[in-house]
Amino acid sequence: MAELQYFTGTMDSGKSTLALQTNHNHAARGRVGRIFTSHDRAGDSRVSSRLGLVHDAIEVGPELDFWRYVVDALTHGARVDYLICDEAQFYAPVQIEQLARVVDELQIDVFCFGILTDFRTRLFPGSARLVELADRMHVLQVEALCWCGKRATHNARTENGDMVTEGEVIVVGDVDDVESEVVPEVGYEVLCRQHHRRRMTASRAQAVSMIGEPLPFS
Repeated sequence: MAELQYFTGTMDSGKSTLALQTNHNHAARGRVGRIFTSHDRAGDSRVSSRLGLVHDAIEVGPELDFWRYVVDALTHGARVDYLICDEAQFYAPVQIEQLARVVDELQIDVFCFGILTDFRTRLFPGSARLVELADRMHVLQVEALCWCGKRATHNARTENGDMVTEGEVIVVGDVDDVESEVVPEVGYEVLCRQHHRRRMTASRAQAVSMIGEPLPFS
């Protein structure tokens, strides 16, 4: 039986790497699939991994109807055994419902990969609908780490080096290289809950270590 599966984790937990590996494994067994993505850091119509893997993909915009796309492909004689859907958090809830219909009515496997919550710690609408509809949800076991060494559970956005908690939900950026001396205009950093609540990024932690920090209840 076909399934709608959702693989989720923070940034830096290997979601895109797993998406490409999943595609490779199925293609190696003679199955034919399609790869979709949205707002990948490598640009439109690309799935990229921080390990250096890159694959062409179909860009998911607000106008894409997954049900119509797959039905049209099958009607024209194409073979579609599975769909790989990276950056699924950016998909509209109605598009997640279309993917569920593809699974149920066409018996085509759908593998979705994405982040649960945004930089404000709120569920992405696409991820929320996946949690509600997926046959199975997998939390990735490759743990991203906060600068303090604890497991990272939250995604933080930085602007010119400072953490922000307001703004547009979708702004393309990448995880900061904490060793780099170049501060990007917009970047992302994974943090544990404690340091996300305190807005304590790696650069701020380094700065306050020089001067000391007030107690959290003062």
